[in-house]
Amino acid sequence: MTATSIPVSAPVAVDLGLYPEIQKFGATDISACFSCGTCSATCPMSQTDGTFPRRIIRYAQLGMKDALLSSKELWTCYQCGECSESCPTKADPSEFMAATRRYAIASYDKTRLARAMYTRPAVATVLAVALALFFAAFFLTAAGPIPGGGFSIWAFIPEELVHNTGVVVMILVALAGLAGVVTMARDIGRKEGVSLRSAFGTRAGLARTGRALWFAIGRESFGQVRFRDECEADDVAKAVPWYRRRWLVHAMVVWGFVGLLAATGLDYGLALIGVKATGTLVPVWYPVRLLGTVAGASLVYGATVLIIDRYRKANRSVTGSTTADWMLLALLWVTAVTGFAIELALYLPGTPEWGYWLFLVHVSVAMELVLLAPFMKLAHAVYRPVALFFVGLAAQPKEAQR
Repeated sequence: MTATSIPVSAPVAVDLGLYPEIQKFGATDISACFSCGTCSATCPMSQTDGTFPRRIIRYAQLGMKDALLSSKELWTCYQCGECSESCPTKADPSEFMAATRRYAIASYDKTRLARAMYTRPAVATVLAVALALFFAAFFLTAAGPIPGGGFSIWAFIPEELVHNTGVVVMILVALAGLAGVVTMARDIGRKEGVSLRSAFGTRAGLARTGRALWFAIGRESFGQVRFRDECEADDVAKAVPWYRRRWLVHAMVVWGFVGLLAATGLDYGLALIGVKATGTLVPVWYPVRLLGTVAGASLVYGATVLIIDRYRKANRSVTGSTTADWMLLALLWVTAVTGFAIELALYLPGTPEWGYWLFLVHVSVAMELVLLAPFMKLAHAVYRPVALFFVGLAAQPKEAQR
């Protein structure tokens, strides 16, 4: 097999419009690429697969849509930018990989909303503003007069309304996102020779699946191990203070978002079993409140640094930003900061009127963020772990796969 060949075991459907379609998602002119392999030689993530990211580029150039969308390697890229810096023809493979992930999200999405969010910035902006105004108006219609005698958000907007709306939003998100995730997992599984039977049908398969899940969720999604040890191992990354390192900032956003979801779920769960009513004033060291506080601080810090770095174009990964990038960061930042301000209002004496209006902003933006999750960059939080699961399976020794 030659250095530039791509293994093909069956007839391949070719889509001549694939590369022009990916360009709509922000890809630069990758036609300059002549498959020299420099990007693969410099990519920290190509140690176990010498054809990555070159193979993904070739799939696009040759119109191999199915092969591209079923490639787990597409999601192992953290866009460190080393491949673009070393590319002799300035084809910018790093930005191409980012655009291809946007294209993949839009392709997995059956509603075509993700396509509009990524390729039509004006439509995406109008939709985001309209959703925020809709949720704000929806909750405001049920709001009562601002109560006196202490800060009580549920006396302003009924708890049942927020809870029931949240349930409906989560169901819609689950239905919208599930089809895409199943499609992606099915396609990668077929390409990798992984079936439900091989993953769960035997004791050895279950053990192998367990190790792969730990790799994907524990080690990589939460631990960011390869991001830290491989993508951030060069001298450029090491020159950045530890508290501004990309892997840590990225991890703090992940930890913060997941932690806030967990704290919200636990708060409602404790209310359902009668342990503590939702919104009740408790000491800051109360476990659920402490989890929410730490997670909120993590999300605020991570989102703030990402916004500053994008604005300043502080590193190779943020030299170009799309409307979708800014929209996600703005929604995350507003959700986290308003949540902190509401918590502060709970402990202030009297009845801070501004707290009620901040709560209206907070709950409206939070609902919007969750509802748009499958259609914007936040979908990485699901698609990347699924791909990493298959990476974890492939990385195990052959004897562990029997």
